[in-house]
Amino acid sequence: MTTTTHLDHTNYWNAGLPFKTYIEEEVHKHPELWRGVYGKHRTPEWATEEAEATGGPWHLLVIAEDWCGDASNTVPVLARLAEAASNLDLRIVKRDESSELMDAYLTDGSRSIPMAIVLDDDFDPVGRWGPRPAELQAFVLGEKRRGERPAREIYRDSRAWYARDGGETTLRELISVLEEAAARR
Repeated sequence: MTTTTHLDHTNYWNAGLPFKTYIEEEVHKHPELWRGVYGKHRTPEWATEEAEATGGPWHLLVIAEDWCGDASNTVPVLARLAEAASNLDLRIVKRDESSELMDAYLTDGSRSIPMAIVLDDDFDPVGRWGPRPAELQAFVLGEKRRGERPAREIYRDSRAWYARDGGETTLRELISVLEEAAARR
Protein backbone atom coordinates (compact mmCIF):
# COMPACT_ATOMS: atom_id res chain seq x y z
CA MET A 1 0.00 0.00 0.00
CA THR A 2 1.16 3.54 -0.71
CA THR A 3 2.59 5.41 2.27
CA THR A 4 -0.01 7.97 3.24
CA THR A 5 1.16 9.09 6.65
CA HIS A 6 1.32 12.73 5.54
CA LEU A 7 -2.42 12.79 4.85
CA ASP A 8 -4.98 13.55 7.52
CA HIS A 9 -7.55 10.89 6.77
CA THR A 10 -9.74 12.17 9.60
CA ASN A 11 -10.27 15.43 7.72
CA TYR A 12 -11.23 13.56 4.56
CA TRP A 13 -13.59 11.39 6.59
CA ASN A 14 -15.22 14.41 8.21
CA ALA A 15 -15.63 16.07 4.81
CA GLY A 16 -17.04 12.89 3.27
CA LEU A 17 -20.70 12.31 2.65
CA PRO A 18 -22.81 9.42 3.89
CA PHE A 19 -24.04 7.32 0.96
CA LYS A 20 -27.64 8.50 1.08
CA THR A 21 -26.55 12.16 1.10
CA TYR A 22 -24.14 11.48 -1.76
CA ILE A 23 -26.76 9.77 -3.89
CA GLU A 24 -29.35 12.50 -3.21
CA GLU A 25 -27.09 15.54 -3.61
CA GLU A 26 -24.12 14.53 -5.77
CA VAL A 27 -25.31 11.90 -8.24
CA HIS A 28 -26.39 13.80 -11.34
CA LYS A 29 -25.12 11.41 -13.98
CA HIS A 30 -26.76 8.00 -14.16
CA PRO A 31 -28.86 8.37 -10.98
CA GLU A 32 -31.12 5.53 -12.14
CA LEU A 33 -28.13 3.15 -12.20
CA TRP A 34 -26.90 4.20 -8.76
CA ARG A 35 -30.39 3.93 -7.26
CA GLY A 36 -31.13 0.72 -9.13
CA VAL A 37 -28.05 -1.12 -7.86
CA TYR A 38 -28.66 0.17 -4.34
CA GLY A 39 -32.35 -0.73 -4.45
CA LYS A 40 -31.80 -4.26 -5.74
CA HIS A 41 -28.77 -5.28 -3.70
CA ARG A 42 -29.32 -7.26 -0.52
CA THR A 43 -26.23 -7.98 1.52
CA PRO A 44 -26.04 -11.73 2.12
CA GLU A 45 -25.98 -12.88 5.73
CA TRP A 46 -22.57 -14.52 5.20
CA ALA A 47 -21.07 -11.15 4.19
CA THR A 48 -22.44 -9.37 7.25
CA GLU A 49 -21.20 -12.15 9.54
CA GLU A 50 -17.74 -12.26 7.97
CA ALA A 51 -17.38 -8.47 8.05
CA GLU A 52 -18.41 -8.34 11.70
CA ALA A 53 -16.00 -11.18 12.56
CA THR A 54 -13.10 -8.91 11.57
CA GLY A 55 -13.61 -6.70 14.63
CA GLY A 56 -13.22 -3.04 13.99
CA PRO A 57 -14.64 -0.55 13.92
CA TRP A 58 -13.71 0.05 10.30
CA HIS A 59 -14.35 3.21 8.34
CA LEU A 60 -14.66 2.88 4.56
CA LEU A 61 -13.55 6.13 2.93
CA VAL A 62 -14.59 5.79 -0.69
CA ILE A 63 -13.25 7.96 -3.49
CA ALA A 64 -15.78 8.11 -6.33
CA GLU A 65 -17.53 10.23 -8.94
CA ASP A 66 -21.08 9.90 -10.18
CA TRP A 67 -20.04 9.43 -13.82
CA CYS A 68 -17.99 6.31 -13.09
CA GLY A 69 -19.66 3.06 -14.15
CA ASP A 70 -17.52 0.99 -11.82
CA ALA A 71 -18.50 3.24 -8.91
CA SER A 72 -22.21 3.02 -9.70
CA ASN A 73 -21.94 -0.79 -9.70
CA THR A 74 -19.83 -1.23 -6.55
CA VAL A 75 -20.29 1.71 -4.17
CA PRO A 76 -23.99 0.91 -3.55
CA VAL A 77 -22.93 -2.67 -2.69
CA LEU A 78 -20.34 -1.33 -0.23
CA ALA A 79 -22.95 1.03 1.22
CA ARG A 80 -25.38 -1.85 1.80
CA LEU A 81 -22.63 -3.84 3.53
CA ALA A 82 -21.83 -0.85 5.77
CA GLU A 83 -25.52 -0.58 6.65
CA ALA A 84 -25.75 -4.29 7.48
CA ALA A 85 -22.52 -4.74 9.47
CA SER A 86 -22.41 -3.12 12.89
CA ASN A 87 -18.64 -2.52 12.70
CA LEU A 88 -18.60 -0.62 9.38
CA ASP A 89 -19.45 2.88 8.30
CA LEU A 90 -18.92 4.56 4.97
CA ARG A 91 -18.32 8.03 3.63
CA ILE A 92 -17.70 9.19 0.07
CA VAL A 93 -15.38 11.92 -1.18
CA LYS A 94 -15.31 13.11 -4.75
CA ARG A 95 -12.16 12.22 -6.67
CA ASP A 96 -12.00 15.50 -8.53
CA GLU A 97 -12.21 17.49 -5.28
CA SER A 98 -9.73 15.29 -3.37
CA SER A 99 -6.70 15.17 -5.66
CA GLU A 100 -4.09 14.79 -2.91
CA LEU A 101 -5.96 11.82 -1.43
CA MET A 102 -6.56 10.28 -4.86
CA ASP A 103 -2.90 10.65 -5.77
CA ALA A 104 -1.96 8.66 -2.68
CA TYR A 105 -4.08 5.73 -3.91
CA LEU A 106 -3.26 5.44 -7.59
CA THR A 107 -3.74 2.18 -9.48
CA ASP A 108 -0.71 1.61 -11.69
CA GLY A 109 -0.24 5.38 -11.90
CA SER A 110 -3.88 6.04 -12.77
CA ARG A 111 -6.58 7.89 -10.81
CA SER A 112 -8.88 4.89 -11.09
CA ILE A 113 -12.06 4.84 -9.05
CA PRO A 114 -13.80 3.80 -6.98
CA MET A 115 -11.19 3.35 -4.31
CA ALA A 116 -12.29 2.20 -0.86
CA ILE A 117 -9.73 3.04 1.81
CA VAL A 118 -10.15 1.04 5.00
CA LEU A 119 -9.43 3.15 8.07
CA ASP A 120 -9.10 1.82 11.60
CA ASP A 121 -10.69 3.38 14.68
CA ASP A 122 -7.93 6.03 14.75
CA PHE A 123 -8.63 6.84 11.07
CA ASP A 124 -5.29 5.41 10.00
CA PRO A 125 -5.29 3.60 6.64
CA VAL A 126 -4.97 -0.17 7.00
CA GLY A 127 -6.07 -1.42 3.59
CA ARG A 128 -7.68 -0.57 0.28
CA TRP A 129 -9.91 -2.04 -2.38
CA GLY A 130 -10.57 -0.90 -5.91
CA PRO A 131 -11.08 0.17 -8.58
CA ARG A 132 -13.03 -2.94 -9.58
CA PRO A 133 -13.06 -6.66 -8.76
CA ALA A 134 -9.75 -8.33 -9.73
CA GLU A 135 -11.28 -10.66 -12.33
CA LEU A 136 -13.04 -7.79 -14.08
CA GLN A 137 -9.94 -5.59 -13.80
CA ALA A 138 -7.88 -8.26 -15.58
CA PHE A 139 -10.50 -8.52 -18.33
CA VAL A 140 -10.75 -4.75 -18.87
CA LEU A 141 -7.00 -4.19 -18.88
CA GLY A 142 -6.47 -7.15 -21.21
CA GLU A 143 -9.07 -5.87 -23.66
CA LYS A 144 -7.60 -2.36 -23.59
CA ARG A 145 -4.07 -3.70 -24.16
CA ARG A 146 -5.20 -5.70 -27.18
CA GLY A 147 -6.86 -2.60 -28.58
CA GLU A 148 -9.17 -4.62 -30.81
CA ARG A 149 -12.51 -3.42 -29.45
CA PRO A 150 -13.97 0.02 -28.79
CA ALA A 151 -14.20 1.11 -25.16
CA ARG A 152 -18.02 1.19 -25.29
CA GLU A 153 -18.06 -2.58 -26.01
CA ILE A 154 -15.67 -3.30 -23.15
CA TYR A 155 -17.79 -1.25 -20.76
CA ARG A 156 -20.97 -2.94 -22.00
CA ASP A 157 -19.36 -6.29 -21.15
CA SER A 158 -18.31 -4.88 -17.76
CA ARG A 159 -21.90 -3.89 -16.96
CA ALA A 160 -23.04 -7.40 -17.88
CA TRP A 161 -20.34 -8.88 -15.62
CA TYR A 162 -21.52 -6.74 -12.70
CA ALA A 163 -25.13 -7.80 -13.30
CA ARG A 164 -24.21 -11.50 -13.30
CA ASP A 165 -21.98 -11.14 -10.24
CA GLY A 166 -24.52 -9.21 -8.15
CA GLY A 167 -21.84 -7.67 -5.94
CA GLU A 168 -20.58 -11.04 -4.67
CA THR A 169 -16.97 -10.55 -5.75
CA THR A 170 -16.84 -6.98 -4.49
CA LEU A 171 -18.02 -8.15 -1.06
CA ARG A 172 -15.58 -11.07 -0.93
CA GLU A 173 -12.62 -8.91 -1.91
CA LEU A 174 -13.43 -6.12 0.54
CA ILE A 175 -13.97 -8.61 3.36
CA SER A 176 -10.58 -10.11 2.52
CA VAL A 177 -9.03 -6.65 2.95
CA LEU A 178 -10.76 -6.34 6.35
CA GLU A 179 -9.50 -9.78 7.38
CA GLU A 180 -5.94 -8.87 6.42
CA ALA A 181 -6.18 -5.63 8.42
CA ALA A 182 -7.58 -7.49 11.42
CA ALA A 183 -4.78 -10.08 11.25
CA ARG A 184 -2.17 -7.30 11.46
CA ARG A 185 -3.63 -5.88 14.67
